[in-house]
Amino acid sequence: MNISTSSLQSASPADRRNATIQSMQSQEFDLLVIGGGATGAGIALDAAARGLKTALVEKRDFASGTSSKSTKLIHGGLRYLKQLDIALVRETGTERAIVHRLAPHLVLPEKMLMPLIKNGTYGYWSTSFGLWVYDVLAKVKGDDRRKMLSKEQTLKHEPLLDDRILKGGGFYAEYRTDDARLTIELLKTAARKGGLALNYTQAVDFIYDDKKQVRGASVRDNLTNESFNIKAKRVVSASGPWVDKLRKKNGSLSGKRLHLTKGIHLVFPHRKIPLNHTLYFDVPDGRMVFAIPRGKVTYVGTTDTEYKGDLNRVVATKDDAVYLLNAINHALPTVKVDKNDIISNWAGLRPLIHEDGKSPSELSRKDEIFVSDTGLISIAGGKLTGYRKMAQRIVDLVDEQLPEPFGPCPTKDIPLTENSLKDAKAVEAYIQEIENRVKKLGLISYYGWYLVTTYGKQTEIILEKMQAYNSDTPDIALLRAETWFGVHHEMVNSVDDLLVRRTGRLYFDIESIPPALDIALADMKNYLGWDEKRTQEERERMELLLKDATTYYEKEMEAAPVV
Repeated sequence: MNISTSSLQSASPADRRNATIQSMQSQEFDLLVIGGGATGAGIALDAAARGLKTALVEKRDFASGTSSKSTKLIHGGLRYLKQLDIALVRETGTERAIVHRLAPHLVLPEKMLMPLIKNGTYGYWSTSFGLWVYDVLAKVKGDDRRKMLSKEQTLKHEPLLDDRILKGGGFYAEYRTDDARLTIELLKTAARKGGLALNYTQAVDFIYDDKKQVRGASVRDNLTNESFNIKAKRVVSASGPWVDKLRKKNGSLSGKRLHLTKGIHLVFPHRKIPLNHTLYFDVPDGRMVFAIPRGKVTYVGTTDTEYKGDLNRVVATKDDAVYLLNAINHALPTVKVDKNDIISNWAGLRPLIHEDGKSPSELSRKDEIFVSDTGLISIAGGKLTGYRKMAQRIVDLVDEQLPEPFGPCPTKDIPLTENSLKDAKAVEAYIQEIENRVKKLGLISYYGWYLVTTYGKQTEIILEKMQAYNSDTPDIALLRAETWFGVHHEMVNSVDDLLVRRTGRLYFDIESIPPALDIALADMKNYLGWDEKRTQEERERMELLLKDATTYYEKEMEAAPVV
């Protein structure tokens, strides 16, 4: 299903986009959401599911900001227990199981191992108690409850750990996800509930009524540079790092403000860091870092540093890379990784709420809602795991303000894909089935796991479409099928929409991009009607992203004016 509408499936992507634009400017919505990350997408789904006429605009691609740059975990935030942030741990801990149930192919159970070391952050008894509280707050049951391990048991689970300083370990359950895919599925589900969404559509100003209340936005289609108005009874800004920019445009930037921090992740071949489980381990400066095996790779992160650079081009620096390389070599001394072992990286921003006197790592991850005198509602902070509850709080607020009540939040029971897999066991069985099928097509078994954990049962559409490209090599046929699917079902409008956010290839399968880039560009040129100039711009854009994913700069990109 296309993100924008289900009524024009036989039309071209351009015709569908034009129809959505016409629909957006020809009616008044109950709610306009600005920002197409996980929070904005969650708000759009909640609102549409309650019956509100809902529209969403995103100035770049969906999930192109923070929501494709996280650690890609649906987790309760164990470290927030140390800050006594009990409410946050309880809410996000409970939400993990809910989101897993709604999208079991995207939110996968992940056993976490926390090594306990000499002079480490946590001792045995504090860890045991903390994990027990964690389980109680999150209502964890059965085999997923925490287990405390001896040194010998811990080494059996993970032989790469340093036995010279290891004292034991804590073994507990979390969930791993693909943040960008989760965002896309939220938007597709919102569309099935009647919501409209457009990427590359930038809010440039607000529309006010005669009482100086916000009643919509003037937007610009960044693909055509054409402008139009969207009228709405209420407007919510869920624009992440850009929230304060819009508050300033609205004349309401006062009181609390954002405090942006940067986090980067380094990606290594799994054979170089062949972990059995995700690790949550100590770093010499007192922080803790994740090392997460995922398909063909293991990724390590994250950093937590002040950020004042360019919001639109966030990059990894040499200092960032050195910090994480030192961290992994300290925890796993036998792997001996260096910068030449890194195959990719990503860098993203956290839009936290400023608190005087606190370092980046000490800032709360709680979300906060701002309501201006003009009625603009803004939300910032929060964690990926809490997107659904954040959305519920926003739509509850909107519901209270509108004259006709729309009822309670229903998203706890709305699956995030059509023909959803039932549970984790069904996902595992389907992965086995698809691995066998892709081997017969000439693909390595990895692509069976990749397809199911990316698309769920939508894998069937991809495999069927591959038959149209049977003269290509299997790898190329797969990417061409994904390109067709992304353009026709997921509003892909740029090559990086496809290779970064819809498929995650830039981070987790980077070597697959260079040999297939020209073919993907040719197909997209055909589907989207690009001329040679646009096609060349797309190639250069992807080459820049490949450079940023494999380069470690001396300093951040300088802050540029954001309009």
